[in-house]
Amino acid sequence: MSEPTDDFELAGVPDAFQRLWTPHRLAYIKGGQAQFNKGQEDCPFCLAPGRSDEESLIAFRGELCFVVLNLYPYNPGHLLVCPYRHVPDYTDLTIEETAEFAALSQRGMKVLRKVAKPSGFNLGMNQGVTGGAGVAGHLHQHIVPRWGGDGNFLPIIAQTKAITQTLGDVREQVAQAWTEQLD
Repeated sequence: MSEPTDDFELAGVPDAFQRLWTPHRLAYIKGGQAQFNKGQEDCPFCLAPGRSDEESLIAFRGELCFVVLNLYPYNPGHLLVCPYRHVPDYTDLTIEETAEFAALSQRGMKVLRKVAKPSGFNLGMNQGVTGGAGVAGHLHQHIVPRWGGDGNFLPIIAQTKAITQTLGDVREQVAQAWTEQLD
């Protein structure tokens, strides 16, 4: 009697588990937060505006701040609002930067409501390494769309998050909707 095989005709015993392949997270897992707590010359939020929107996953460029997709999203459509200036703390923003930062956060929620129809959001800023900031040297606000049941067992038990769309597809949808009249 021979071993069962899969579509690739490799030996193995089929089981009831689905496999989620997330190789894009390996660089983050191997390097951890320390890889992002360097100086301005290594800061992903300082480097992003110097590349194309598609390459950097930028959804919108404002005058003082920009909106980018999170490379390691908690949910599909997870956006980050960042000032162009490399500042670590919310209190470091000028009044003008604060106003645009807030306006882009509101606009991001409206855009996500249109393209992804979430039933809620998590908004927040982690300040400093101790506060949980993955990139502590450059202020950024998270806009995480939420749906009922999106907090299933996978992140808790398997430390795995299922993301249903590619980052490129999400960026394209968000960038397109950003320019449309939403009010």
